[in-house]
Amino acid sequence: MTIYYTEDHEWVEVNGSIATVGITDHAQEQLGDIVFVELPEIGKELEKGDEAAVVESVKAASEVYAPIDGEVTEVNDKLEDDPAMVNSDAEGDAWFLKMKIADKSQLEDLLDEDAYKALVAEEG
Repeated sequence: MTIYYTEDHEWVEVNGSIATVGITDHAQEQLGDIVFVELPEIGKELEKGDEAAVVESVKAASEVYAPIDGEVTEVNDKLEDDPAMVNSDAEGDAWFLKMKIADKSQLEDLLDEDAYKALVAEEG
């Protein structure tokens, strides 16, 4: 199992041909208290960069983008009932969706943990 990150502050955990996608702890800190999460339909085909989900906080609404191409195979329904889970466990139980990876080579364009930490440090 490998974890990747995007410059838009999503994390991607790869386990075989399935990618689990969520937002990083840094992203939830920037958003503040999460009050609503909109998840995609199961079976939806996403292309890298497509809007995959929406997260709303008391401060702002933000899109969660598909980090790679794939088909949505599962969504985390718990977030619809308890969106604040994102604040307490952004990089754990508060994942947004799982998708079947269409093109594993796209993972090479994502950041590893060190590169992501450097990106966050640059943003200050």
